[in-house]
Amino acid sequence: MTLLVHTYVYDADGTREFLEDPEYADTMAGFESTRGRLWGSEAIRALGARFFPRLDGGDLYVEPVEVDDFLAECEVVRAHVDHLAERSGYDADYITARFDNIVAAAVRAKAEGGGVIVW
Repeated sequence: MTLLVHTYVYDADGTREFLEDPEYADTMAGFESTRGRLWGSEAIRALGARFFPRLDGGDLYVEPVEVDDFLAECEVVRAHVDHLAERSGYDADYITARFDNIVAAAVRAKAEGGGVIVW
């Protein structure tokens, strides 16, 4: 299975409404195996990540009020993609492409006052 990243906003009733996302390839966030081997790995936890490790065993919901903190975490993680590739066994280009999709979704969410889900 594939992990996907999407953006959402809350409607007036507090229901999560998904926004129109780009083409399918741009919503890919990894394989199911990346939950633990990459996003929830000890290597990413050692960077101080608190959002990405949530994927190890569950889905990641970044609420609208958390998007700025999530984007800050992404900047820290981005500087260590080569290290994460070395530790996880995934190619650095593969990680960068999936990571860029996640960051792009967070930027879209911030512009709309929404959140991000990786599932």
